[in-house]
Amino acid sequence: MNWFALVVAALLWTSRGESNDKCKELSDCLEKGNKAYVVSDNFNDVIKVKPKWETKGHDCIIFLKKNPTTRPNQTEWCNQEWPQLETKNDTSLLRITKWHIKRNLSLTVLLGENYCRELSGKDQDLLCNSNHTSDSSPESCRVRSVQTDEVCKGESFDENVCIEGRQNKYIVNITRTHATCVNCNNPVKHPEKAYSPDELRKEGLTINVTRGEDLDPVQASNVMKKMGKLATSINTPSAALNMGEGVTGIIVRETNEEYVDEVSFAYESPNNDINIIENRDSLAQFSRSVTVSKEAFEQAINLNVSVPFAAMIRFNNLSKDELNSTILGNEVLAVDMGAKICNLTDTISIHFWNATYEGNASCRSWNGDGSRPNWTADGCLTIQDGENITCECSHLTFFAILLTPLNETISSSDLNNLTIITQIGCSLSIFFISIILFMHFLLRRTKASTSTRILIHLVSAMFLLNLTFLTNHYIAKLNSSVGCVIMAAAMHYFMLATFTWFAVKAFHLCLQLYMGGKIVISHYILKVSIISWVLPSFPGIVLLIKGKYGEQVIYTNDPEENVAMCWITDSEAHYIVNIGYYALVFVFTFTTFVIILSWLCCLRRPKSGNSPTGTSGRNILIILGLCSMLGITWGFAFFAYGALLIPSYYIFTVLNSFQGFFLFIYYYKTSQVGNTNADSSSSTDSSSTLGTLVPWENPYGQKINPAKIQGQESIK
Repeated sequence: MNWFALVVAALLWTSRGESNDKCKELSDCLEKGNKAYVVSDNFNDVIKVKPKWETKGHDCIIFLKKNPTTRPNQTEWCNQEWPQLETKNDTSLLRITKWHIKRNLSLTVLLGENYCRELSGKDQDLLCNSNHTSDSSPESCRVRSVQTDEVCKGESFDENVCIEGRQNKYIVNITRTHATCVNCNNPVKHPEKAYSPDELRKEGLTINVTRGEDLDPVQASNVMKKMGKLATSINTPSAALNMGEGVTGIIVRETNEEYVDEVSFAYESPNNDINIIENRDSLAQFSRSVTVSKEAFEQAINLNVSVPFAAMIRFNNLSKDELNSTILGNEVLAVDMGAKICNLTDTISIHFWNATYEGNASCRSWNGDGSRPNWTADGCLTIQDGENITCECSHLTFFAILLTPLNETISSSDLNNLTIITQIGCSLSIFFISIILFMHFLLRRTKASTSTRILIHLVSAMFLLNLTFLTNHYIAKLNSSVGCVIMAAAMHYFMLATFTWFAVKAFHLCLQLYMGGKIVISHYILKVSIISWVLPSFPGIVLLIKGKYGEQVIYTNDPEENVAMCWITDSEAHYIVNIGYYALVFVFTFTTFVIILSWLCCLRRPKSGNSPTGTSGRNILIILGLCSMLGITWGFAFFAYGALLIPSYYIFTVLNSFQGFFLFIYYYKTSQVGNTNADSSSSTDSSSTLGTLVPWENPYGQKINPAKIQGQESIK
């Protein structure tokens, strides 16, 4: 052993004698911004430089074994990444990692047995054998300074030159006059370990779900609550998690709190493995990605998590919410860091690139509470760029992208206007329908005709429909699933009952026309009443049993302005039961409406060229009364497509909201005995028959003969 080796051994022995905490020395040696000598030798160790040695500002000396065949064990090197030296064919390569680059280290690499020529003063006393210096030649001594944050700056990953053993490294050629770098650090990394369902079950992470069925959201929430315990038990920096039945994930952790940084997870499809991405530029090659910001890690550390970590679990089979919402790709992503992370300025980014979907996308989150997801737009911003969707969220929880059909989304201003119109119109309708019911039941019930009794049934159903509609929104705000189901079923029943009474009214008018105003069916009112009030209950009972009632959301272009109501959550059931049923009613009532108008035109056509005074006004009243009684105005819902979408919404809302008011005017006019005028008709019999259909019939007394009234007007 030469004198230099004895000096080094003595220094190492002295260093160990002064400090038994080798890990602390190693950590202090590679502090951010430090300087260090890197010496090529036959062993690995480190010496923390004492202040009295004055080594030109260098903080430590790192001895690296040339061409190491194995990596230093974790105990010796404190689970840190250290430089490595590779010497071959008179070429020396220094292998460093991203860990060293981020710390902005200044490494002075000394190569060759005669490197002491480049040193002077106390540095020589510390490192060199004076006998070597006298015999050395300039060519045999090489010194290179490497600034870790600059030497590989801008170098992209080159897979072609990165042979086995050099992966995840930056290879610096320190033999050349100016150090050059090859980037072998692949920014796309796989987890170092994969946990099977059985291994995770031992850690308390269990998923119980029958194959082919959806996962209970409560189980998903419980799994995320156990991520912190899992992070402390695993012994690798990263791990893939496979819980089976469409539940997979990944977890990464950082034992050194000082060096935490953002982390990204990415995958190509819902069934592909999840990768760890170190460079955001590499995310574009994947269709899905989640980026957890450095700020989120720092907030977790401030909340005293035992080990900084980030876990992302992908649920491909989570049960849907009560609204039966459509989720893009059926993918629910949950991100957890062992603490409540919120109010982030550097948000969590979720990207879906080249996504194929129809409708409007909206980023939503769920806090894990409740038996079913309650998706909300709070804290998440949705950015759509063609087929690319980006969610920027200020908190960590469950995330999903909800889709709504294009024709079911309106602007927030239009929704606000329609809501105001509806509330005013329905309130007026309820008020005036109440007057009708008061007048009928307390004043004239015993004198009512058959037509009037049918009209009273119709306005009663309409009264209950308007009442449930006005209170619907307030019930939805209570967040009571049972209350919302009851409200939805009640409003649906009264709507179907109203449709049925429209059809009954049309049938009654047709029957009067056919029988000349005389109906001889026994117990006529009782029969139509039973049919009209019982028939709508059957589809309601079926939907109630199948669980199709619940909270429904009316989507706008501004997620903050979305409105919830209690209604049918299955769009197919809505179209089949409601649209299909009303389509049949509309065909029948509209046909009746056309027939009655044609009779009016024939019977009321004047023989002379001049029309009687007030005919136009009464014609308008007749048309409005017939439309209201037959529910023709509901037909504007069929035009709610394309360019007519918004106009039809306004027309539909105005006419149907004020339908009760129109019926009150019709009822009031027809109840004025002796004050109704009629135009001349082609025959007295025809006029009498028609009088049972239009507003010159007194609903609470004898019919007025239009010919007689005309004669009285002639005398006047």
